Amino acid sequence: MNILIIGSGGRESAFAYKLSKSPRLNQLYIAPGNAGTKQYGTNVDLKVTDFEGIAAFVLTNAIDMVLVGPEEPLVKGIHDYFLGRDDVKHIPVIGPQQQGAQLEGSKDFSKEFMFRHNIPTAAYRSFDKSNLEEGLAYLDSQKLPIVLKADGLAAGKGVLICETVEDAKAELNAMIADAKFGDASSVVVIEEFLKGIELSVFVLTDGSSYKVLPSAKDYKRIGEGDTGLNTGGMGSISPVPFADETFLAKVEERIIKPTIDGLKKDNIPYKGFIFIGLMNVDGDPFVIEYNVRMGDPETESVLPRIESDLVDLLEGVAEGNLTDRSYTVSPKTAVTVVLVSGGYPGDYESGKEIANMENVEDSIVFHAGTKEVDGKVVTAGGRVLAITTLQDNLFEALQQATADAGRIFYERKYFRKDIGFDLI
Repeated sequence: MNILIIGSGGRESAFAYKLSKSPRLNQLYIAPGNAGTKQYGTNVDLKVTDFEGIAAFVLTNAIDMVLVGPEEPLVKGIHDYFLGRDDVKHIPVIGPQQQGAQLEGSKDFSKEFMFRHNIPTAAYRSFDKSNLEEGLAYLDSQKLPIVLKADGLAAGKGVLICETVEDAKAELNAMIADAKFGDASSVVVIEEFLKGIELSVFVLTDGSSYKVLPSAKDYKRIGEGDTGLNTGGMGSISPVPFADETFLAKVEERIIKPTIDGLKKDNIPYKGFIFIGLMNVDGDPFVIEYNVRMGDPETESVLPRIESDLVDLLEGVAEGNLTDRSYTVSPKTAVTVVLVSGGYPGDYESGKEIANMENVEDSIVFHAGTKEVDGKVVTAGGRVLAITTLQDNLFEALQQATADAGRIFYERKYFRKDIGFDLI
């Protein structure tokens, strides 16, 4: 089978790593990929939203399946584009059509979906320019802290937690009236703040049946002890120690099943991954958000634990017979430590040569923001590498991943040395 992966980050590196191990794979392509993905397949110089170029490449190279990594092409309708062309509509796209992608593309849509199907989530109301004054008044009656979410995609920056009514009103005004996040905040969801501990559960579905993938917990703050600015993710672990069988049974019964059933009831076709961001509130799961793809860096911790052939599972999604496909997970613990550029998530420099990756023997080095220049691998993003190790227990995995992260060198390298230690 010839497969094309769309994307260029650590998530796509992990997909390429996992797919390359399948005996079913013939040729693997990654568009656009990075300096690390080329060890698993062939990088293709295409933008993730160049649907016409992607379709042309698919036809020229006899691609049998397209796996979409990031959310942007899904929300913009890459799956629908393929279905709308007679010459490529027979080629499976793993990732939802545009309507299903609204679970991530619109916070208001996803909240309405959850309330419609009795899926536990925080109380909310949505506001726009037409009822901004009503929204400002609404804040006076809410408990603090309060959460403001831009309705659309805002590159991970559209969620604000406000500690005072004054701050909340100022931010609501900035988001709607001043377009703080552009069109993404033309509608703002004001949401009850849930107090608990976060985790993520991942589901692969063919639209009818599903497989529950390993749970994971990521760490978003730049500083150790979960301090400082939010980032795209500084590390992750899988499985999550506090997500035991009892808790995960609640997640499946109260959230996963109603989500899959809700999509069917609403006539929303869905073939792909569902990332369910959860809050564990005193042992009960509440949905914080849906994403319509795998997370990053959680993918780098989840995929190495899946022992089954991922190509076989994805084929089950495409053919609608996922329930018949075998699926096993390693009991081992995966820990991922992310190496970032100095200054991230603020201003940072790129083009720093990366050295000593070959000295990492007991972990997998997933490339995220890298490129090759004159035969040398250099930094090309805020998040540069994700170091993942698989060990018998959490403590050993934490030690190994942290040690291997320290073996790699580039100018102004930074990583958190406390990923997962809060759970020991």
